[in-house]
Amino acid sequence: MSRGAIKKLIIVGLILVVAVLFWRFNLGQYLSLEYIKAQQESLNNYYKANPLYVLGGYFLVYVLVTAFSLPGAAVLTLAGGAVFGLVAGTIVVSFASTIGATGACFFARFVLQGWVQGKFGDKLKTINEGVDREGAFYLFTLRLVPIFPFFVINLVFGLTKLPLLTFYWVSQLGMLPGTIVFVNAGRALGQIDSLSGILSPGLIISFVILGLFPITVKKLLAWYRSRTGKQTLAAKEE
Repeated sequence: MSRGAIKKLIIVGLILVVAVLFWRFNLGQYLSLEYIKAQQESLNNYYKANPLYVLGGYFLVYVLVTAFSLPGAAVLTLAGGAVFGLVAGTIVVSFASTIGATGACFFARFVLQGWVQGKFGDKLKTINEGVDREGAFYLFTLRLVPIFPFFVINLVFGLTKLPLLTFYWVSQLGMLPGTIVFVNAGRALGQIDSLSGILSPGLIISFVILGLFPITVKKLLAWYRSRTGKQTLAAKEE
C-alpha cells in the first residue's frame, strides 16, 4: 500500500471517529442555542477569569465543527458574539470559520471525492461552470450571497481546480461581512434576559441587517456585472 493511500485511510478513520463520538455522546446538545443560553452567565464569568483558555478552546471547537461539517457553526457564531463581543468575536470566528472551511475543502479534495460527487453532483456542475466562467470571484459571490449552505460550498469546491490557498483568502474576505452581522446578532441576543428583551433595539437592528444583507449584496453584484459587461462590450467594439 502506497504512502498516499495510508494517509487517506488515516484521515478517513479520523473523520469516522469524530463522527461516531459526536453522535454517540450527543455532543450536538452542547452546540444548541438552548444550551448556550442556559450556560451564558457561566461562560461569561469563565471567559472573564480565563480569556485565553476560552478563546483558544472556542477557536479549536469552531475549527473542528466546520472542518468536519458538523451541525452547530451558526450557533457557535452567535455564542461568539454573546461571550466575546463584536470585535473579538468577529476576529476569532472569521479565522476559525475560514480555517475550518479550508480543512473541509481539503478533506473533500483528497479523501471524500466519491462521496461528495455522489451527494452533491448536481451542485458540482453549477459551481464548476461558475468557477470556469468567473474564477475566484464566483466563490467570493457565493460567500457573500449564500445560495448554497456554506458546508456544501466547502465540500464541493474541494472537487474544483481552485487552489486551496485561493479558497482560503477568498473565503476569509467573502465571509467577513456575514460574520460581522451574525456576531453582532449574537451580541444582541446575549443581552436578552426576558421576553421583552426580544424587542431590544440592538436585536431588531441585527435582524433587519440579516434580512437586508443578501438582497443588498445581490443588487451590488448585479450592478458590478452589468458595469463590467458593458465595459467589456465597449472594449470589444473599440
